[in-house]
Amino acid sequence: MARAISAKATPSQAGIRLDAFLCEAFGEVSSRSQGARACGEDRVLVNGELQAKSYAVKDGDLVILQLEDEQDALAPDPIELDIRYEDDDLLVLSKPAGLITHPSADHHVGTLAGALLYRYGWDGLCNVQGERDRPGIVHRLDGDTSGLMLAAKTDDAGCDLMEAIAAHEVDRRYLALVHGVVAVDTGMVDVPIQRSSEHAKMEVGDGPSARDAITTFSVLERFEPGPADHGYTFVECKLFTGRTHQIRVHMQYIKHPVVGDATYTSHAPRKPQASLGLDRQFLHSYSLAFEHPLTGNVIQLEDGLPEDLDAALSLLGERSCGITERAHEVYPLIGKELPCASSSE
Repeated sequence: MARAISAKATPSQAGIRLDAFLCEAFGEVSSRSQGARACGEDRVLVNGELQAKSYAVKDGDLVILQLEDEQDALAPDPIELDIRYEDDDLLVLSKPAGLITHPSADHHVGTLAGALLYRYGWDGLCNVQGERDRPGIVHRLDGDTSGLMLAAKTDDAGCDLMEAIAAHEVDRRYLALVHGVVAVDTGMVDVPIQRSSEHAKMEVGDGPSARDAITTFSVLERFEPGPADHGYTFVECKLFTGRTHQIRVHMQYIKHPVVGDATYTSHAPRKPQASLGLDRQFLHSYSLAFEHPLTGNVIQLEDGLPEDLDAALSLLGERSCGITERAHEVYPLIGKELPCASSSE
């Protein structure tokens, strides 16, 4: 069980903020941000009552701090990070497939949150989500989705970035290979998503928990059908909302599930070779563009396909039906050569 410690405010400490008092009075609290997190988690009592981090401590106040249960506290994890951009307020990294964003009920270690904590410490990361296992995290990628992610170092940057994401002001684009030949060059999927009765799965629906979800897509290249499949389409997807598994659910909904996806498999070929040797979904966050919340500078980054996805796509080279106009713009950004002769479809 977690234990509690206490301290009484002295006259010289009267008037300071509660989060600053915690840092000053308790050696177990190493920073104001850690003190603020304790307040946000309702682990701090002042004279028997919960108080916000901005509470001004009074002379004689009895402050009780409930320490984190060590088995539940996030531990620093020495995982190497691929940083693509960094300044005093935020960073952009390329997350590899298999790295979980933050701890979950069945995954406690080996997370991006732990890796960020190891590199920057509690003082060097925002804590705007108010949860002790998500320092620096302002949005997430599925564990088996690779590519660019934002993280924040300060609370101001974290709050601004989360607001920008909610207001659709952060341009997030993904590359996906889907089953089947998509007939139209561009499209929009605008259907709500809700949690399924099946564990860790989402679905299209209009139940009480359903939330609006919008994904647009642009075809980059099509590949003709083969003996074990119905053909493939390489697409660029843009998120206008950020629901759990959104692209995967939406592409399944239009009967073009993501190749390699083990969860959303409706309308996918049943032969194993149709997954092109992949052991995870072909989904990569390749482009991120946003206005820096403090400087106002526009930051735009691209990230080419990782080796496993590039190898799977290469298997289809001779089956290409040609690339689209949008591919002429995207392929140079990801280091993919344009074919000598291509068709605009």
